[in-house]
Amino acid sequence: MSETRLNDRIETADAAPSEVRAKAVLAGQAARGMASSTTEEKNAALLAMADALNAESASLIEANREDLERGRANGTSESLLDRLMLNPERIASIADALRLVADLPDPTGEVVETIERPNGLRIEKVSVPLGVIGIVYEARPNVTVDAAALCLKTGNAVVLRGGSAALSTNKRIAEVLRGALAGTALPPDALQVIEDASRSSVDEMLKLNGLLDVIIPRGGRSLIDNVVRNATVPVIETGAGVCHTYVDASADAAMAEAIALNAKVQRPSVCNSMETLILHEAFAKRGLRALADALLASGVELRGDERARALVAEAKLATEEDYGTEYNDYILNIKIVDGLDEAAAHIAKFGTKHSECIVTEDEINAVRFLNEVDAAAVYHNASTRFTDGFEFGFGAEIGISTQKLHARGPMGLPALTSTKYRVYGSGQIRG
Repeated sequence: MSETRLNDRIETADAAPSEVRAKAVLAGQAARGMASSTTEEKNAALLAMADALNAESASLIEANREDLERGRANGTSESLLDRLMLNPERIASIADALRLVADLPDPTGEVVETIERPNGLRIEKVSVPLGVIGIVYEARPNVTVDAAALCLKTGNAVVLRGGSAALSTNKRIAEVLRGALAGTALPPDALQVIEDASRSSVDEMLKLNGLLDVIIPRGGRSLIDNVVRNATVPVIETGAGVCHTYVDASADAAMAEAIALNAKVQRPSVCNSMETLILHEAFAKRGLRALADALLASGVELRGDERARALVAEAKLATEEDYGTEYNDYILNIKIVDGLDEAAAHIAKFGTKHSECIVTEDEINAVRFLNEVDAAAVYHNASTRFTDGFEFGFGAEIGISTQKLHARGPMGLPALTSTKYRVYGSGQIRG
């Protein structure tokens, strides 16, 4: 071996591991003990974490203020700053979510199937933790707490890499939560937060086969696409939300207005808000003007096709790019169609398989929409804003999965488990 190659190997061996790798190793060591944690121990840890968040509310808000000030200086949009912002009410709500998760049934250790074989073997299929979960997300610090709660409740360790916009907030949250864990039966190392805000830290996480059991991206389309394209660690894809509401010919006008306003205006910065309103032409002729007035009065910028603009002069012309954009803002596309088939085709072309709604009094069309539209959640006469772990009764959520394998829709506790087979014998051998 040449002297140069030998020196390279010595330097590599002597080099300290990166932050990402070092914390993943610690999480893996903690995960082995976590798998034996009792439900009572996990619940006590979650309640201690909730109490610590409330007790440290002032320091969390101070750290959050640093992120908000940096964001404003960098020109971050108000909608994204809203996602980032913490106040006493939001911190109390986040702490309450921890308590809610503590109250939920623990899915780990559940025997989901028992098989008795003729040779006397008894085989149990048991729900178990996934192991070490890596989560890559953007500017919502509540995700740090929600993810920690769900992972710890299911006996998993977690490595969290939040966006640079929330770096100070996430760092302080991690300090508070790990401090709380130190006084419980759970190992603090089961919760790791990556402080390296560079792109390279994400890239490294995606390749940590053998240290991370799964990666879950949670954020905008570019983040999710990067993870899906480049990860060698298995991925559970959570989706960007280009969500639609289709108002059918028979729709009740008052209901349609209430649902559309809620889906767009109640909190436009989140993934289950509506980005395109699709209207049957018959409804548009009788109801679009009033609906547009209500949206405009709420500060929504309207973009529409030519048929929509003929009825609403204030609307800008929508482009193909607009229809595929997750705005997370007070911007809404309007598309007028001749019927359900055209609406469904538009959703299939531009949707992200997240959440889709039909407003109609026609039961046949409702059933067709619910059966034929391919999305994690499909709605009849209700706002897409309900696609949420809390609203579905799961407590906090790890994300909204838009894929079809392992988990789909709001991912609560069961989605963070796998299964193993426990086989009990009395000396059997295979002939």
